[in-house]
Amino acid sequence: METSARLAAQEAAVLKALLECRGRVVGRRELARLAGIAELNDRRCDSLLVAIRRHLGPDSIRTVRGRGWMLVPVAVDRAEVLLAA
Repeated sequence: METSARLAAQEAAVLKALLECRGRVVGRRELARLAGIAELNDRRCDSLLVAIRRHLGPDSIRTVRGRGWMLVPVAVDRAEVLLAA
């Protein structure tokens, strides 16, 4: 887990979108739209989630196959601290 590094702008945007949707699964298109990266390749969203997991820990974002992702409740505080850094 990279606790000392800062998030890149797109990583921060995706994490903010996950925080806004806390408690529910968010699909790739909705996540990209909310994060302002809808014009990018679909797989870019995946790579941003990998980077966020490196910062928050591998179990911080739950993948729901065929539906999307959800920030797990125990990661919310860490996410807010990371965004405030």
